[in-house]
Amino acid sequence: MRHPEHHKIHRSGWLRAAVLGANDGIVSTASLIVGVAAAGSSRENIILAGTAGLVAGAMAMAAGEYVSVKSQEDTERADLQMESEALENNREEEEQELAAIYRERGLDDNLAEEVARQLMQHDALGAHARDEIGITTELSAQPIQAAFYSAASFSMGAAVPVVTTIIAPISLLLWLVPILAIGLLGALGGVAAATGGAPVFRGAVRVCFWGSVAMVITAAVGKFFGAAV
Repeated sequence: MRHPEHHKIHRSGWLRAAVLGANDGIVSTASLIVGVAAAGSSRENIILAGTAGLVAGAMAMAAGEYVSVKSQEDTERADLQMESEALENNREEEEQELAAIYRERGLDDNLAEEVARQLMQHDALGAHARDEIGITTELSAQPIQAAFYSAASFSMGAAVPVVTTIIAPISLLLWLVPILAIGLLGALGGVAAATGGAPVFRGAVRVCFWGSVAMVITAAVGKFFGAAV
């Protein structure tokens, strides 16, 4: 009877982009709103700053994530091309190289050579990509997906402090926005940790701590320069 195991690694690409985007959206936009509010700005200016931060941040996240992951994809393609040429020109040496990898993992000489031979017959490039280079389908670069998840999650995270600024009394913004942001960060950190199979409490506390630090520093800067003006 087969024992099913539900591994988490296939989620790592989109999960990393989504969590990073949402965290940045909440922290950066809430910090921006708190900083502008601490400077004594009007509601209109605070909303304008928050909205501008949401749009600019989402575009920056998408562009940055796309460029970063696209560079990884280009590197993977170059490595696969190099390996494909090596297989075409030196197939026997490549088979011995694969066998050596399996020997290092604990197989005896005969079994390592047999495994390498059969895998080379089945899918030579796939075997070398996986076992020599470390490229797998689950972990391969997907720039469009990463850019979309980053921008979308940033926008959703940033929308919360912006909407709060629109509907909440301006006298409460300095307290309400950080409280909501920290609560969301904690929930997001916990969900992300659970989805990835990590300790939930640790993930929640980590994002809450650094989000709080960011908002406190930004509020202090806004207060200082607002008073100076």
